[in-house]
Amino acid sequence: QVQLVESGGGLVQPGGSRRLSCAASGSIFRINDMGWYRQPPGKQRELVATIASGGYTNYADSMEGRFTISRDNAKNTVYLQMNSLKPEDTAVYYCNAEVRRRWSTSPSNYWGQGTQVTVSS
Repeated sequence: QVQLVESGGGLVQPGGSRRLSCAASGSIFRINDMGWYRQPPGKQRELVATIASGGYTNYADSMEGRFTISRDNAKNTVYLQMNSLKPEDTAVYYCNAEVRRRWSTSPSNYWGQGTQVTVSS
């Protein structure tokens, strides 16, 4: 069993900053890629950023420069630092990880429950 738990969401004013965390736990052998996605109200889920186990990152065009993804492999945790937040950033943010479980032969994708980020005055 693998669980991903996000934290750090909440209400923030435009121009403010917020840091999200996502910790993976359970019968983990290895975590490959990790990432953040978000779903604004009334819209489809979209990519925010991903990070490989070796540290390679990629960002959606609208996020790069304001958001920074990082990870701590020893803690099985991925972070998303969000700066210069805009009302358009309001969304439920989801953590994703490709995990090879202990005693398994191939990795599987897992999702967190999501954490709400609201950017409003």
